[in-house]
Amino acid sequence: MARRAQLGRPSCRAPRGWKPGKRYQWDAETQGWILGSFFYGYIITQIPGGYIASKVGGKLLLGFGILGTAIFTLFTPIAADFGVGALIVLRALEGLGEGVTFPAMHAMWSSWAPPLERSKLLSISYAGAQLGTVISLPLSGIICFYMDWTYVFYLFGIVGIIWFILWIFLVSETPETHKTISHHEKEYILSSLKNQLSSQKSVPWIPMLKSLPLGAIVVAHFSYNWTFYTLLTLLPTYMKEILRFNVQENGLLSALPYFGCWLCMILSGQAADNLRAKWNYSTICVRRVFSLIGMIGPAVFLVAAGFIGCDYSLAVAFLTISTTLGGFCSSGFSINHLDIAPSYAGILLGITNTFATIPGMVGPVIAKSLTANNTIREWQTVFCIAAAINVSGAIFFSLFAKGEVQNWALDDRHGHRN
Repeated sequence: MARRAQLGRPSCRAPRGWKPGKRYQWDAETQGWILGSFFYGYIITQIPGGYIASKVGGKLLLGFGILGTAIFTLFTPIAADFGVGALIVLRALEGLGEGVTFPAMHAMWSSWAPPLERSKLLSISYAGAQLGTVISLPLSGIICFYMDWTYVFYLFGIVGIIWFILWIFLVSETPETHKTISHHEKEYILSSLKNQLSSQKSVPWIPMLKSLPLGAIVVAHFSYNWTFYTLLTLLPTYMKEILRFNVQENGLLSALPYFGCWLCMILSGQAADNLRAKWNYSTICVRRVFSLIGMIGPAVFLVAAGFIGCDYSLAVAFLTISTTLGGFCSSGFSINHLDIAPSYAGILLGITNTFATIPGMVGPVIAKSLTANNTIREWQTVFCIAAAINVSGAIFFSLFAKGEVQNWALDDRHGHRN
């Protein structure tokens, strides 16, 4: 009880060195709409981003998408001063730029990742998102504590612009255009992909949209993101209101689950490729097993975290385990797009991520409305809903997913290949 009396109480004296910064009188529902507004822009550019990347490549599309997001990030404090409406519009514009990110990355990997190295390469690449969360959450807490919350947006906006400059000068679209790649490596990559890529000029939209394996990825992606986005946007609130951690502890402890996820993604990617290359497990077997672990495991520990009362250490441990196990999905359904249609992986990712963005739009709003009083029972409801959606998605994916290139993703010169 002594700990709870010290942390998070308005009547307590502010910690030494604390810089409060400007505050806005926004209720829980308004905060939910602000948090979700990013995804209203994000959802719009998913499919167009995948289509453009398949036609002109992902390098410039990804680069300018991140640059636009970085510039809008710099203007966030100004938009907040103008009011809720301006801030919602700005965050939606940020989402427009971010929306092309993963479709463009998938399109680029379709030209770079040999089939038996996909899990390893993509998990390392996409684990960067988790690593960014690990760094940004505690760093944001420190900046808010010692400086002012506005500097969080200035810092990360500048970092995004610097990244864009490095990206433009250091990255190549394909192995053929890379200036320093060895001849042996280039030939290895090209030869490993030659029987998997299509030379069709047009996109087979109808058979693509009727594909049940694609539908399986859509359901899994939607289900996984419901939990991911709910925790990403509301975990700091849970840490503060329920577990009573202050701003510095909040940043550090909110980042801990994503550090676990980052580590799990790296290790699971290695394990998935070893199972396929050395132990001769089928692609679909690996994708199913890793998706089941990465979705049912988090569901179990997420529910457990809501029912352990005021044991703060155990709550943090369960939330960390839950998010960590989610890292298995990076070698499960997350890269299954490249298994079933590598030539159209960017478009497929755009389609699945369009549906998977819906939880980011409505999840925080629903969670905020369910936790109006920030009681443990309310948060138990939020966690149980997320867990049920996760388990349902895992089962559906396991029943209907495939691991081989689909007929509609190949032209007449190519045959099936696992």
